[in-house]
Amino acid sequence: MPVSIKTPLSREQARQLKAGDSCLISGVIYTARDAAHKRLCELAEQGKPLPVDMKDAVIYYVGPTPARPGEAIGSAGPTTSYRMDAYSPLLISLGETGMIGKGKRGPEVIAAMKEHGAVYFGAIGGCGALLSQCVKKAEIVAYEDLGAEAIRRLEVEDFPVIVVIDSQGNNLYETGRQAYLESR
Repeated sequence: MPVSIKTPLSREQARQLKAGDSCLISGVIYTARDAAHKRLCELAEQGKPLPVDMKDAVIYYVGPTPARPGEAIGSAGPTTSYRMDAYSPLLISLGETGMIGKGKRGPEVIAAMKEHGAVYFGAIGGCGALLSQCVKKAEIVAYEDLGAEAIRRLEVEDFPVIVVIDSQGNNLYETGRQAYLESR
């Protein structure tokens, strides 16, 4: 049975999730890829306010295609997450509690997740058109000049994800592989 999550996602809620949990996210999530992450971190390092509040925020690593008429967003499949690894520890320390993407994360990101209580969700790559149907509203809130990589505020309903790495550092990419090898 999937775990229903309503954003914002508190640190306490994030700490209750376990690697392997299937989840359905509803509420507000933000989009950002590496160019936007770089700008966010530069602002934070200069002590300037960020264009979005990181407290209890869930960030989806995506660069969606343009929306067709009558749709909130175009295809919105996940981006490879390691490209955000240089920036994620700082944003986690500023309050980010969830990240959605695909692929492995580096040890610095996992250490920040464990220290602060954050989770990494996996979304299924190649299903961008299906995932976009969970987006009910989308608006650019920062960095419009980045085009597809602008920061968007998405209102989502039952957005399907899996907890890949939990706040304890349990990693489905490792435990799942091990379980498979042991079953052979």
